[in-house]
Amino acid sequence: MLEIKLLLTLGEMRAAVELQKTFWGDDSESLVPTHMLFSIAKYGGHVLGVYDQNRLVGLLIGFLGATPQPGTKITAADLQFASKRMVVLPEYRSHGIGSRLKLAQRDLALAQGIRLVTWTFDPLMALNAHLNIRKLGCLCRVYYPDHYGTEETGGLTLLGSSDRLLAEWWVGHQRVQERAVGNAPVLCLEDYLGQGGHLFDAANWDEAGFPGLPAKQLDARLLRDPATILLEIPTDFKAVVHADPGLAHAWRDYTRDVLQALFAAGYGVVDFIHQDYEGRTRAFYVLSPLDSSHLLNGG
Repeated sequence: MLEIKLLLTLGEMRAAVELQKTFWGDDSESLVPTHMLFSIAKYGGHVLGVYDQNRLVGLLIGFLGATPQPGTKITAADLQFASKRMVVLPEYRSHGIGSRLKLAQRDLALAQGIRLVTWTFDPLMALNAHLNIRKLGCLCRVYYPDHYGTEETGGLTLLGSSDRLLAEWWVGHQRVQERAVGNAPVLCLEDYLGQGGHLFDAANWDEAGFPGLPAKQLDARLLRDPATILLEIPTDFKAVVHADPGLAHAWRDYTRDVLQALFAAGYGVVDFIHQDYEGRTRAFYVLSPLDSSHLLNGG
């Protein structure tokens, strides 16, 4: 039986470093070292581990932080958990361990009076988007182009880019609570379309089964007539990268432009769909105009 617990000792932190190496290798730039893990755990952050018997098989690191605005003071209400790293051994993936780790992190945040947990992820990684948005209830309204630069070092870039979405997890909000207890409404693509949602554009599939770029560009009229927008991305972007780097670059440019334009117009990502549609497995971001007072403030 798997057990989740807080790691506190130096010995436990050494095991956490070894677990990181299963994903990041021996690249010292990418590994959070023992002494830093120990300090994170000692001064308000946390290192959560998943154990199978005495074997560490999963890890989640978070630390206290804030997002200060220029010229303003940081208050207690501004504190958040920055969730920096989650690693699960390959043979233990796809078993819900990531969700369990995040929910344990949510429990820590609520116990400490922290309203917000944040992290970043590649907007073209559909499985990550499904976990973060559909399963956990995160919202996204900030796009970071080349967040970690463009150098092909440290495993943070892909084809020379490191674009990221900021995941905002308002842990006390009703949408998050519903997902945590399994009571969230589960809407499919047809539900959103039936409610007046706009399928912004769909991929053009080639004979090999790879998603080509949609034919249209962002229609400014959509931004003047707010509605739910569904934006398709590849279900397996890494497969596109390996098969056709040029197409992968085009998808990166396309989603970067569209998501930044929608965010600038007041839209935010509120859901993610990963389902069979028209004979293929498809993936869509669901975007709606965000009312901060309604969606983002939640006790």
